[in-house]
Amino acid sequence: MKFETRRAVETVIISDTHLGTYGCHAEELVCYLKSIRPEKLILNGDIIDIWQFSKSYFPKDHIRVIKEITNMLSKGVQVYYIPGNHDEFVRKFCGQTIGNLHIDNKVVLELDGKRSWIFHGDVFDVSMRYSKWIAKLGGQGYDLLILFNRFVNRWLERFGKEKISLSKRVKDSVKAAVKHVNDFETTVSLIGISNGYDNVICGHIHKPMIETMEVAKTLR
Repeated sequence: MKFETRRAVETVIISDTHLGTYGCHAEELVCYLKSIRPEKLILNGDIIDIWQFSKSYFPKDHIRVIKEITNMLSKGVQVYYIPGNHDEFVRKFCGQTIGNLHIDNKVVLELDGKRSWIFHGDVFDVSMRYSKWIAKLGGQGYDLLILFNRFVNRWLERFGKEKISLSKRVKDSVKAAVKHVNDFETTVSLIGISNGYDNVICGHIHKPMIETMEVAKTLR
């Protein structure tokens, strides 16, 4: 499909792709990127997983994701790279612009007439600030769980059963993990409200969700 004939969209935000890991859904991401023609593409952190990067594992589909992004750059798409904790080495380049590529810690946009604050979110994660080595170890365990999950799902498909997400089940069953997610969401929402933002868009916690928090509730 030629770039000019793809579906035109104003802004696309992608985060936590973790290229270079077994848990990355690169094939699906390539298909999506090939279907769109955005004005702005925001890469909201943890795009390449440097924590678990290995020269022995970087499949063609992962490379194709990068090629699609560079192709968009060459076509005039404004690409904003917001580093996360797994690609934090990029933070040393924050504030720089190279052609259509902008690197910064956050992006503030007017979306549908509302002021939106876009950032990765790891700066508000206490475990990242004080126990980084535990977070890295957890990332490796998560990758192993993904591999096992794929093996299980292949067998489920053979028997006509629905696929399952073991990582989601584990997270939902651990009260500490649920509380951690809730605390994270509350913190970023309150800071967003206090700074006059209508929307807060972040990644990091790997839990897709849209929630509304009203100012009145925060003042009780």
